[in-house]
Amino acid sequence: MTNITFDVALFGEAMLLLVADRPGPLEDAQSFHKRTAGAETNVAIGLSRLGLKVGWASRLGTDSMGRCLLATMKAEGIDCSHVICDATQKTGFQFKGRVTDGSDPPVEYHRKGSAASQMTVDDVDVGWLTSARHLHATGVFAAISATTLPAAIKTMDVMRAAGRTISFDPNLRPTLWASTDAMRTAINDLASRADWVLPGMEEGLLLTGETTPEGVAQFYRKLGAKLVVVKLGAEGAYYDSDTAGTGRVPGFPVKEVIDTVGAGDGFAAGVVSALLEGRSVPDAVRRGSWIGARAVQVLGDTEGLPTRAQLEEAGL
Repeated sequence: MTNITFDVALFGEAMLLLVADRPGPLEDAQSFHKRTAGAETNVAIGLSRLGLKVGWASRLGTDSMGRCLLATMKAEGIDCSHVICDATQKTGFQFKGRVTDGSDPPVEYHRKGSAASQMTVDDVDVGWLTSARHLHATGVFAAISATTLPAAIKTMDVMRAAGRTISFDPNLRPTLWASTDAMRTAINDLASRADWVLPGMEEGLLLTGETTPEGVAQFYRKLGAKLVVVKLGAEGAYYDSDTAGTGRVPGFPVKEVIDTVGAGDGFAAGVVSALLEGRSVPDAVRRGSWIGARAVQVLGDTEGLPTRAQLEEAGL
């Protein structure tokens, strides 16, 4: 059996995020601030800041954007030994408008044909992957190309066969799928391979047709999930689990919502970290809600992700 050497493995695309210097249409912006973006990398950074040992597998170009992203991830203490830097490929990037009122910012993706979209099942190193005790997967990596979906499935099948735990956040990106039906089928198939499923309520409605958190949770519980946490935004979250039954955790009050992008990734980092520490489901959901609330109060995807010291100061 493979020795466990780190806590969480993630596969996914990192993109350079260019945030506009002023509110309004992107074309009116005169300068941009560099950040990192990517659902899996947001979670990886969140987990690493809380003291977990995290490994991230991906592909980047050797361009300046790829070099910046790799340096950032390494600086966060993340194992990047399985990030392939390919001089023949380009790194994905995105522009994001600046918002200050909590509305969805305008976003332009430039990721088609990126290095990460070239990943295949051959990029899944079974020995490295099973040296982690947990896999966090999202619907984004599965969606970016025809070859990443089989790769995503393989990561989950490998970890399930090895007896590891798996968390899954649907993280829907409808524009990356051929159709809503194709997205629904693929995402629900991936969810059926996970132990912990973390949908938002709007995602749950689209994926299951259920109109209540209880209905969404039951849908995924019937697919085999041991725990489902349905995110309810400012209202907190609803959970349904093997060990803790069902319940609700209220949201944390927020003085001002700046940007909601990345809140779900912060929530995932909170829930996963707490469960891996052996905390109860209600405590895990509470931690996730607190980190999600921090995330909506900052401009970038990761500025609101706390350190272990900040977590302890908050009593979470």
